[in-house]
Parts: sequence; structure tokens; C-alpha cells
Amino acid sequence: MKVIGLSEYGGPEVLRPFELPDPRPGAQEVLVRVLAAGVNPVDAMLRSGQLRQMYQGKTPPFVPGMEVAGTIEEVGSGVNPRWGLVAGAYVVGFVDNLGSRGGYSEYLALSARSVVLAPTGASSAAAAGFLNNALTARNVLDAFRLPPGATLLVTGAAGSVGGYLVELGVAEGLHVVAVAAEDDADLLRSLGAQTLVPRGPGIAERALKELGGPVDAVADAALLHEQIAPAVRDSGQIGILRSWDGDPGRGITVKHLNVRERDRDRDATVRLRDQAEDGTITLRPALPFDADDAGAAHVRLEQGALRERIVLTFDHGN
Repeated sequence: MKVIGLSEYGGPEVLRPFELPDPRPGAQEVLVRVLAAGVNPVDAMLRSGQLRQMYQGKTPPFVPGMEVAGTIEEVGSGVNPRWGLVAGAYVVGFVDNLGSRGGYSEYLALSARSVVLAPTGASSAAAAGFLNNALTARNVLDAFRLPPGATLLVTGAAGSVGGYLVELGVAEGLHVVAVAAEDDADLLRSLGAQTLVPRGPGIAERALKELGGPVDAVADAALLHEQIAPAVRDSGQIGILRSWDGDPGRGITVKHLNVRERDRDRDATVRLRDQAEDGTITLRPALPFDADDAGAAHVRLEQGALRERIVLTFDHGN
């Protein structure tokens, strides 16, 4: 099978096709014929070498990609028949990628617990781009355990993770404060944000002024860290999605969160799929690139200001 990966770290140009043996599903696994794979910032981190410690001792090619959409090609033994994961089923899957096993692949053997039926009516390109970010948002909110009526501030609220934090927070009865560019105000209102604070210098002070006081928790999708910490109340919480060794003091709990911890949380994944179907969360429009153009996809990713989800598509010779 063809995969898109890298044998050395560097810029987008290091991504290229490789041929690897076709995988086979083991017990409690399914083999997915990948039609589309989501492209996320963590993929660029792998490509550039920021995750090299994770890959120490692994044999290249290293294959990025943490979410896919496709059809089931084969079902291993012991898969629960009630899950509907039969040959030909249209599915999405979360990929805890490592080494040569990643989403940028024509075929993937995945734990059946990481795979669910895709949202009804969603194209493979659209379906491939929601699960990783939605599960990341779910992981943050589950860590916070905020009661209805609590105030949640979301930085980077117009991005993919931020947008799902807004929608899921609103669905749970939180007062959601969205920090993003002023141009994204209409988008954020459509997602349900109750308060908007334009990003920029002095963000914590401006948020405090707008709200008349501090928030209970910050989901820091924009990685503002110490810039936003003053907006959190004493003994509040900050959710961190990448490494930060700061200490905001005042009894504030800093929670370092990694979505990989939820890779086989089938209940959470099924719930997110159902919420995509009932409109609680919104699938972003897809910006597709052919898999062979993965380098161009990463160039676009690093340009930022994206409101679509970049995906790689595999045509399997069609």
C-alpha cells in the first residue's frame, strides 16, 4: 500500500510516498480502506522534528495523521457485532499514530474501539476532519467538570478545536467566552458563544473588563498561556494542549491534556458522532488535497487563518 510519510525531519518538502506491506486486522481490529485523512498541527510537529523524542528508536518512514474516514475492508475476530462495523461500512477512526502507522495511509488496521460509523450524509472529506479536534475538545471539558452556569473562556475559538469547545460548552449549559479575531464574530455567534473578546494585546485585562470579573476556566486552544492566565479566578483551571511549564499561582490548576489518552474511548466517540448528526457540533467545510500533494497541504496548514479543515484524499487507483 501507499503511505505518505517522511524519512527525515524538515519542511513540507520532506513528505513523500512510500510503499509498505498491506496491514491485516488482528483480534478486535478492523481494516479501514482510507478515503480521506485529516491534516492537523500535530502532523506538522511530527514532520518538523518537534516530536522526535516520541520516535526515538522507531524505523522510518514516519507516517503522520490522527483521523481518517473510509470503509471497512475486513473485520478481525472478536469485534462486537452490535457496533455495526461490518465489511463495507462507512466509518471514521481515531489514529494514535506512531512510527509507520498513521492516518496518511491507503489502509489502516485500527482497534474497533477507535472506529465508529461516520455521521450520516457527511462526505469522506468532511467526516475525516472532525474526530481528532472534537475529541480534543471533549477531553478538555471532561477534565474541567464544570457545572452548568460556569464561565468557560476559549482562546482560538474560531479554529477547529476552539469551535468544538464553544459548541460543546454551550450544549452543557456553560457561559462561553470566545477569544478570536473580530472578523470571526459571525462564525462564533453561529456556534453559540455568548460573549466575544477580540484577540490581541492585553487580552486578559480586556476579558476581565468585558465580563466584570474572572472566568472559572480557560481552554487555551491558541496557546496564550501566561497572557490569558490573569483572566482565571483564584483556584480556577487552565487546560493546556501543548507543553507549558508556567505556574500562574493563586491556586489555579494547570491541566496538561493529551487526546491520545482517549484513543479507545468508544462511548465518547459515538457520542460525538451522534452530536455531529443532530447538529450539536458542526462539521467544518473540507479543503481537500490529493495525498501526493501532502507537502502543499502542509504549506497551507502553516499559513494559518484556516476555517476549513485540510484533508488528504486517496483515490485507490479510481
